[in-house]
Amino acid sequence: MSAHPVHLGGRRVQPRSRRRTLGALSALITAVCLPLTAPGAAQARPQSTPPTAAQPQQQTGAGTAADPAGRGRHSVITWGASADRQGSGPADRSYRLIVRTSVGGTDMRIRLSNAFGDHPVTFASAYAGLQQQGAELVHGTNRRLTFGGGPSVTVPAGGTVLSDPLPGTLAAQSNLVISLYVTGAQGPTTGHGMAMQTSYATAGDHAAEEAAINWTDPMGSWYWLDAVSVDTATAVDSVVTLGDSITDGWASTTDQNRRWPDYLSRRLQAASGLTVKGVANEGISGNKVLADGNGQAALNRLQRDVLSQPGVGTVFLLEGINDIKAHTGVSVNDLVAGYRQIIDRAHAAGTCVVGATVMPYKGWSEYDAAGEAVRQGVNDWIRNSGAFDAVTDFDAIMRNPYDHQEMMPFFDSGDHVHPNDKGMQAMADAVDLSALQCHR
Repeated sequence: MSAHPVHLGGRRVQPRSRRRTLGALSALITAVCLPLTAPGAAQARPQSTPPTAAQPQQQTGAGTAADPAGRGRHSVITWGASADRQGSGPADRSYRLIVRTSVGGTDMRIRLSNAFGDHPVTFASAYAGLQQQGAELVHGTNRRLTFGGGPSVTVPAGGTVLSDPLPGTLAAQSNLVISLYVTGAQGPTTGHGMAMQTSYATAGDHAAEEAAINWTDPMGSWYWLDAVSVDTATAVDSVVTLGDSITDGWASTTDQNRRWPDYLSRRLQAASGLTVKGVANEGISGNKVLADGNGQAALNRLQRDVLSQPGVGTVFLLEGINDIKAHTGVSVNDLVAGYRQIIDRAHAAGTCVVGATVMPYKGWSEYDAAGEAVRQGVNDWIRNSGAFDAVTDFDAIMRNPYDHQEMMPFFDSGDHVHPNDKGMQAMADAVDLSALQCHR
């Protein structure tokens, strides 16, 4: 891919409201950033406090800036992946993480997370560039990131940190490459296990290198990085898709960005007259609304993965199938209570919530009549309660017209729960884009 100039950054998110039903689009973005260098290591704050740019005066949500033309600008998330507890990692290792941006903008920043660590971790160097192919970068695009003006930062157990803004413009739909050199890692790491994207690792410090020769270890997870944001006009915002493995993209084609939120992002980018341009995928495989297990429950991770992100105008909620098929006695009323908590907290934060019906799963090993009755009851509430600002009826789109309890074979990956690429696209196409542009 060819390089385009890029600007990246982060400032205050202004709440937006809306009341509609759901859409998709795709964002266009490439990044070229000027180097930011300064001596010294910054110290990050624990996660219980808002993530900072390692400078006390630079805080996420710290205000809206004015661009030279006098128009207001703010920070908006362009990529995200839910943080979760991962296994122990080497104490001295470089990570080359490939991520796909949605909305474009200037003054890019990254958020690094040690949320699930039990020891401090030091990011001795961090770089941002554009992917050429594999672990190779487009020549001349790899730029150093700084933290409080310094090239490194130590993040305590449970902490997160924002980088300084990286001058330049980042285009929508770019393959952004974040390279990290991590030292002192002990115990569990923080990351996202199922990336559906090949990234790379290697021993020693190779973060500044643009060549691929030393990046010898391909991997299917993202480590330490959980968000990327850019500065955009204040009218522009993002939608966060909160979900499980269906949203996380299981059964979609690896390295092709064919998760349903990816298709939604491309739709949004191509649409005219809409200000919702960003999409952040906060799905975790196996995730539940009510109970921790594969990742913290949606109720327990809502603040970190969704509401703490900048520029979020709408939350798109597709969760519940794992609560239902786990045979733990979860009832319609239990899930409704969980959904109401998510809606209330999102509304209190100034964001709208679009709800999606739970898709069919007959043929999956855990399917039974009792679970199906709960699914039908939950979907009836989602469609008719009026609790959501808008509803997307994925059940109606994805079900077999001859048997509403199973997925349409054309969309079925083969396991009867997860859609294939065509099913993922059909989901994104079912979203009413205007419903994402709700104002609250």
